[in-house]
Amino acid sequence: MAPSKVLAGARVVLPTGTVDDGRVIVDGTRIADTAPPGADVLDVSGHWVVPGFVDIHNHGGGGASFTGGTPEDILKGVETHRRHGTTTVVASAVTGELDFLARRAGVLAELAQQGDVAGIHFEGPFISPCRKGAHDEQLLRDPDPAEVRKLVDAAHGHAKMVTLATELPGGLDSVRLLAEHGVIAAVGHTDATYEQTLQAIDAGATVATHLFNAMPPLGHRSPGPIAALLEDERITVELINDGTHLHPASLQLAFHHAGAARVAFITDAMDAAGFGDGRYLLGPMEVEVADGVARLVEGGSIAGSTLTLDRAFKRAVTVDGLPVEDVVAAISANPARLLGLADRVGSLEPGRDADLVVLDDAFDLVGVMRRGEWVVDPQLG
Repeated sequence: MAPSKVLAGARVVLPTGTVDDGRVIVDGTRIADTAPPGADVLDVSGHWVVPGFVDIHNHGGGGASFTGGTPEDILKGVETHRRHGTTTVVASAVTGELDFLARRAGVLAELAQQGDVAGIHFEGPFISPCRKGAHDEQLLRDPDPAEVRKLVDAAHGHAKMVTLATELPGGLDSVRLLAEHGVIAAVGHTDATYEQTLQAIDAGATVATHLFNAMPPLGHRSPGPIAALLEDERITVELINDGTHLHPASLQLAFHHAGAARVAFITDAMDAAGFGDGRYLLGPMEVEVADGVARLVEGGSIAGSTLTLDRAFKRAVTVDGLPVEDVVAAISANPARLLGLADRVGSLEPGRDADLVVLDDAFDLVGVMRRGEWVVDPQLG
């Protein structure tokens, strides 16, 4: 086992606030409250130490797809995001044939069992053709509870979330089914009205999939799903903070109305994240990535993102002007709570996994630790 470590002198963000000149003690794979004799001490003065990031909506990275890649490809994508601070990641699958998705669930479930991913998110095929985004319309289907159950069962206990257009036939019954099985029902890629969205929340939906994107805009006579999702205390709203998916004012609106405790930053990343421009596949759909923005070759719709959560963190603080503590809640604590993992990840409290990120005073990432081992060594000299 690696020697115990003490990160000393940093601004450490805890659930109770930021501690200046603080320290984080790592003993084995866990955070400890006292340092054993002989612990290595690393001076991180002038830096921030924050919990490892938790991404509940991620389709791939490093040139690898979570939907279509081999297990080795998936691990390559996971490692890419780890190097950008995401120490816990849910593997998201895009729309495909039901039998194909069930087979993919089996592959991803094995990686979840090994602890490489934190579970599986099915984004489609139970979504609205009116708000399909980068999903293949020919493969979309109404959310039949029996078919939803098929995917959940195929995940062998590792299904974490299903995105649904809950206004479609079978939508509300599918939400109830998911809630009964402890799986997050997320409202997204939806053409629902305000009233229909409230029905979905009452049925058990608890997450808004990438709020604002792939849903009707907020209207003064037809407020639509955005108003319903923002105003209800039971909903956590996903936000893609890459400067492309959301105007800064929209992000501020979400934080103002939902509050920091109900926001989860996500990447919605596809293969090009951490890899570069070029041609890719998102499920069966061909995607062109240019200047870091992913769009469908046919139709030009935005097709996921190339975002990594370290960039989302820096933008939230330096561009959007959010308090660091609020950003940590949105990027670590809140998604960990949603996944039922708050006793293990999402905060720097003793007993939690030693998952952490070291940022410099400009909020650039310089170090990543996962379960007590450096993924990115700060090499602070």
